Amino acid sequence: MRSGFDFSARVIPRTDMIRCALCYDAPCSAACGKTDPAGLLRSAWFNNEKTAAAKLPAGDVCASCPAPCEKACIRPGEVPIRALMGRLRSAVPDLEIPLPKDESRLRTELCGIPLENPFLLSSSVVASTYDMCARAFEAGWAGAAFKTICTLDIHEASPRFSAISGDNGAIIGFKNIEQLSDHSVAENMEIFRRLKEKYPSKFILASIMGQNEAEWETLARQCEENGADAIELNFSCPNMAEGGLGSDIGQVPALVERFTAAARRGAKIPILAKLTPNVASMLPAGEAALRGGADGLAAINTIKSIMGVNPHTYISSPAVHGMSAVGGYSGSAVKPVALRFIAELAQDEALSSMHLSAMGGVESWSDALEFILFGAGSIQVTTAVMQFGYRIIDDLKSGLNYYLAEKGFSSVKEATGLALSSLSETTDVLERDTVIFPKFLKEKCIGCGRCMISCADGGHQAIRLGDDRRPQLNGKNCVGCHLCLLVCPQKAIIPGQKRIRKL
Repeated sequence: MRSGFDFSARVIPRTDMIRCALCYDAPCSAACGKTDPAGLLRSAWFNNEKTAAAKLPAGDVCASCPAPCEKACIRPGEVPIRALMGRLRSAVPDLEIPLPKDESRLRTELCGIPLENPFLLSSSVVASTYDMCARAFEAGWAGAAFKTICTLDIHEASPRFSAISGDNGAIIGFKNIEQLSDHSVAENMEIFRRLKEKYPSKFILASIMGQNEAEWETLARQCEENGADAIELNFSCPNMAEGGLGSDIGQVPALVERFTAAARRGAKIPILAKLTPNVASMLPAGEAALRGGADGLAAINTIKSIMGVNPHTYISSPAVHGMSAVGGYSGSAVKPVALRFIAELAQDEALSSMHLSAMGGVESWSDALEFILFGAGSIQVTTAVMQFGYRIIDDLKSGLNYYLAEKGFSSVKEATGLALSSLSETTDVLERDTVIFPKFLKEKCIGCGRCMISCADGGHQAIRLGDDRRPQLNGKNCVGCHLCLLVCPQKAIIPGQKRIRKL
């Protein structure tokens, strides 16, 4: 299998294009005329630099160019587009394969139903109208889990979102207090019929929530009759005003089994149970869903959260007329939690027959790949779409397609679950006789001393700065924790020599 250059060692880190706004109809590309700098930079942002580099035209068209792209930029002089294009070009000699000619490797299935690729919109505002789903399908998404259908009278709060952002302005953590579809059941059934008529090859996953067994059964039947390919049972929404709904069900395996069985009585098409992460383990609920007749599991939904308490009003965010509420947390910050739950479900032999549809913090193709390697058969996305739009599907597909081709895989399924055998639920199995020292790349080091500070105050006092302000290692003190690698702003520290501990 091919390896290529390490996608974790990015040619263009996000910090180097921090002022790029990832514009709609970007003026830089309109001004260029020779290539698409906006699209290439967006690919770099989403960890898809190999595809971007492979798309560069022959010859260095930027070398003698007066850079009209930079002048046309909405932040003139703040985004070094020409220099960034040059860095992308520097990666071209390292590309081991050309761009794949087709996307056949991305074809997969969900409970036996074909998918053009593994990427679906997850049940949320991003898949809540005919027009939105149609635009997403046209953009290249394989399908959508439609916003949860119910018989409740939904009236949303305003505002209903809040976020935690990183230094580059991108959202890291996202909180919502949004509820379910505010369309009537009849209106949503009409949308399903229209979508299936216009886009017969796209996958419609109908998310439903009933208030009792009869409603679960009836809603499931109606969705099947109106064109849904499969049904997703929402046992996990944390924002329901009514007691005994959403995540209240997902925390009680007996209710999961009971209402899954009710939905199964109403429909013959595949059923997925969407589980709540607001539990210590998903296995009891997952196994209950299997007993109730589910064909697959979807995880994770949002995590119950509080954020952003105003120090003057003492109200957390989002504040709605002097009050706030616990809400659902999503975004990049929840990916480690989501990966843990997906791996847990995939490692359970009792659930081996079930399809796993994963979500939680997916922005890039490499995020999606991590879920696939831990056993996911399809990937759902919401928060990244809310931030960057349906257009991210271009880099999700092309990045994953390039990776699969580079590794010699003929399909997504060949990569599914490959990371499971190396994962343990506990640290007891880990080898503890070897210390891997850090190696300092002095040509990259700027002498900031961050490694020394962290090692002194949060580690084992194994680093000091020399007269040249470059780090020096005390091997007797170093335990190989690699905190220094993580804090170095220049990525000038890498794993180095190994030492066997003396017993």
